[in-house]
Amino acid sequence: MTTTSSNNVVPLAAAVTLGEAAEQFLARRDLDADTLRSYGQMLRRLRRELGDTVPLAGLTADQAAAVFTAAWDDAAPRTWNRHRSALRSFTTWAADRGQVTTDLAALIERRPEKHDRTRVIDRHTVDALLADPKVALREKALRRLAYESAARADEVLALNIEDLDLANKRGQITGKGGDIRWIHWQSGTARLLPRLIGGRTSGPLFLADRRPAPARTPAAADLCPHTGRSRLSYERAEYLFKQSTKKHDRRKRGFTLHQLRHSRLTHLAEDGWSAPMLMGLSGHTNIRSLAIYTNVTAEAVGAALAKQDPARRHR
Repeated sequence: MTTTSSNNVVPLAAAVTLGEAAEQFLARRDLDADTLRSYGQMLRRLRRELGDTVPLAGLTADQAAAVFTAAWDDAAPRTWNRHRSALRSFTTWAADRGQVTTDLAALIERRPEKHDRTRVIDRHTVDALLADPKVALREKALRRLAYESAARADEVLALNIEDLDLANKRGQITGKGGDIRWIHWQSGTARLLPRLIGGRTSGPLFLADRRPAPARTPAAADLCPHTGRSRLSYERAEYLFKQSTKKHDRRKRGFTLHQLRHSRLTHLAEDGWSAPMLMGLSGHTNIRSLAIYTNVTAEAVGAALAKQDPARRHR
């Protein structure tokens, strides 16, 4: 159905206002309370600054970036990134319905976050995360690969099937600074990857759940030639991981994908790995940047003290 002007025909979806689209987006039943609150904060600010009646299709990335800068330029990186992720989710949702063709978050850069050193995931919890029977195959493989390889999450998500050397349990990635290097994994990941790949021979290793909307067709390198689905995005992978790990987190916030890397390097340091070995696994080129991963956990201190307790029973 369309509305006709004297010059052209405009799709009805393009006439949806920002206010109408925001209300429809927030009325979704698949949003939990925390996500709804976060999305609502971002959209309220957008609506207040730009107006409810402005056509959504007429908004530009410049306008969205100006709102973000005015509202959250002084906020913590985590807050900035959370609102940026919310805007990207809203834009993707609207694009799938033909309401917008512009990526409103295109000019809003993700900001580096200072990670909490104390947020290492203990070994028992890592074991539970990796063995969770309710997790789908894609997420299960991503968790194991991220933890076993200690690679950055964006590096793991950038892997293509043709980058893998399954026989030798390794894959080739492009790291920071454009350096090409190998990441390595263990038997847990090795058992899952063939099932994840199936009959595919090329394209992204980790795929999104469905094909992208025509208005948001990604670059050819991010499309699977066998299924037509796009590469799984960092934002989506992070969201799913946080949501599914809340039950394992005593603070009920869920864990981040970076914490898998952080925890793996900390655990290996506790096991006696040398700094050069850790750097070889993680891809760090400066030993000082590795230091934050080598702080032993309370769990390790407790285990060491228990082992050396004079009253400990000896077999």
